[in-house]
Amino acid sequence: MKLVGQRIYLRPYKISDASELANLHTRNRKFFQRVCPILPEAFYTEQHQRMRIERVLKMTDEGQAYAFGIFLKATDELIGDISLTQVARGDVQSCCTGFTLDKEYSGNGYTTEALQLVVDFAFRELKLHRIEAGAMPDNIASIRVLEKVGFQKEGIAKENLKINGKWTDHQILAIINSLDV
Repeated sequence: MKLVGQRIYLRPYKISDASELANLHTRNRKFFQRVCPILPEAFYTEQHQRMRIERVLKMTDEGQAYAFGIFLKATDELIGDISLTQVARGDVQSCCTGFTLDKEYSGNGYTTEALQLVVDFAFRELKLHRIEAGAMPDNIASIRVLEKVGFQKEGIAKENLKINGKWTDHQILAIINSLDV
């Protein structure tokens, strides 16, 4: 499966992506650290990324999560990561999304394009009703990306996630499937 946009494409990770994924996170460690929980040293190794990919592939087979690499169409370079997690079925039909993008490529619309592709996949293919996301209130760039794709602010989750050793509030945003009737 490949989700193709104008300048990028998304595809589920393969085990062979482990080294490139470890490199993406290593070179962006400080950049991502501003908005992500503190990760153990092992996270930045190829071995850990291989185990992470294996785990998410199993979760994909079970319909619980979907993780995609964001790749440039022109070069096939891995420039980011986007996922659908906590997939709930039954009367809920929802999930959460999150994303990261290499600092070198930030501010060029790649994340917006990737998010639109993953939202379309969630609504058209997975037939989900709702997608939720959270961002620190001062993470204006991520909030703008979410709003450009149609996510709407719903409220603040107080002390929702521990970032850099401190419990932080998160702006909760969501989008509802307009195709779902």
